[in-house]
Amino acid sequence: MSLKRVLVIAGSDSSGGAGLEADQRVLAAHGCYALTATTGLTAQNTLGVQDIFVVPSEFVRKQINAGLEDVGCDVVKLGMLSSAETIDVIAETLQTHQVPAIVLDPVMVSTSGAQLLPEKAVKELRTKLLPITTILTPNIPEAQLLLKDSGVEAPEPADLPGLIELAKQICAMGPKAVLLKGGHLPLTKDLKTTQNPKDATAVIDILYDSVKGETALFETEYLTSKNTHGTGCSLASAIAANLALGKDMARAVRSAVRFVEAGIKSSVDLGKGSGPINHFHSIYTMPFAPGRFVEYVLDHPDVQQVWKKFMHHEFVEGLGQGTLPMERFKEYLVQDYLYLIQFARCNALASYKSQSMDSIAASAQIVLHIQREMALHLEYCASFGLSKEEMERHPETIACTAYSRYILDVGQSEDWLALQMALAPCLIGYGAIAKRLHSEKGTLREGNLFWKWIENYIADDYTEAVRLGSALLEEHMHKVSPSRVESLIKIFVRATELEISFWDMGLSSKKM
Repeated sequence: MSLKRVLVIAGSDSSGGAGLEADQRVLAAHGCYALTATTGLTAQNTLGVQDIFVVPSEFVRKQINAGLEDVGCDVVKLGMLSSAETIDVIAETLQTHQVPAIVLDPVMVSTSGAQLLPEKAVKELRTKLLPITTILTPNIPEAQLLLKDSGVEAPEPADLPGLIELAKQICAMGPKAVLLKGGHLPLTKDLKTTQNPKDATAVIDILYDSVKGETALFETEYLTSKNTHGTGCSLASAIAANLALGKDMARAVRSAVRFVEAGIKSSVDLGKGSGPINHFHSIYTMPFAPGRFVEYVLDHPDVQQVWKKFMHHEFVEGLGQGTLPMERFKEYLVQDYLYLIQFARCNALASYKSQSMDSIAASAQIVLHIQREMALHLEYCASFGLSKEEMERHPETIACTAYSRYILDVGQSEDWLALQMALAPCLIGYGAIAKRLHSEKGTLREGNLFWKWIENYIADDYTEAVRLGSALLEEHMHKVSPSRVESLIKIFVRATELEISFWDMGLSSKKM
């Protein structure tokens, strides 16, 4: 899937709550790539704007050309445009490049009611930008200012029909669609205006699409939060992102309205005045880089101690040094054979639970590997005087049953990924143990009756099985939430504890 690009042409907010800074956070939260052309620099904080430096219009042109001639864009979002000259340059440049879609947030009136654009700039915006705009997102004062500039009377809307009529009047001025924001006119439960904020229950934004001739209403709860700085910028950028991602107009607007609503509800207080909304309420960051999940698991605080105990168990050290009592090893071989049967069942279950052919095939290949491993296992056991028939007559120990049935239970009661995590300590651990023993100087090679066991688990066939199992985990772990990762790690820890019990069983077993 290609990365969607949005060019933002707007002013910079030094406090970070609105303008280009907010726009880029919104686009990042939607997975889009942001290009910018800065029209003005502000010195401001949550209490208000202290000063504005207008970027020369020709430099704005150069910024736009630089971005569009190289990276290009799928949607342009316009915010604070500063001057008539800047507006002229933007209109000319965007028409030259024939940009696919334009979202215009007409930043003309501040929250306090002050007009931010000079009269000449308002006229240029109305005559040169509205006709090429895909969707315009004015609040009520901005809509009234546009009508006033065109010489049309703009009565104060008193109810929902009045808001709808105002949206249609603005749309008649050129844009393909208008989203009239209703935040300045909260409504009662019967959708009437009120002078008392205590009676307000809802805010309704009106989308009028002139192309389809349709009106859509988006109702949100009337919120009294003081953290609303940058809501207009954020809403327009969210619409731009959604359009770039391929949503139709109504869906793009609905998603953006809900995004801002959640941003206000989940905001935290910053500064002494009107703080910013929370742009990251619906995203999360995985605690590991792509392809590094297994590394993350083995370094996890909940895993480290139990994994070390598993990797350096007395039974394992006895294999490496050749000091493990033979009768105990033979008992372990019997239980290992019985366990491998259940391990094959678990991987067959994983194949059944898979949702893609690649995952089905990978789990099936691991089953085939187990089948080949069991043939080698039987041959190896025969060298110790253990026949297949004798091993199959031998009952499972409690440790073997507990471990194998735990994995099967996870496979039955949970999903495919949980089963993969339950299988991982055995698959990954045996390979890691054998690799360590094989490379350590202290491992006995000559005359070590257990050396063949070590070699079996560093063989190409087993190494490939470990690679397949690890690749499955790496592929799917980036599709879950961080909290899900932590719950899966608990399964990994429990399975590792049961592996340790399996080693304990090997040490404490009775002679056959």
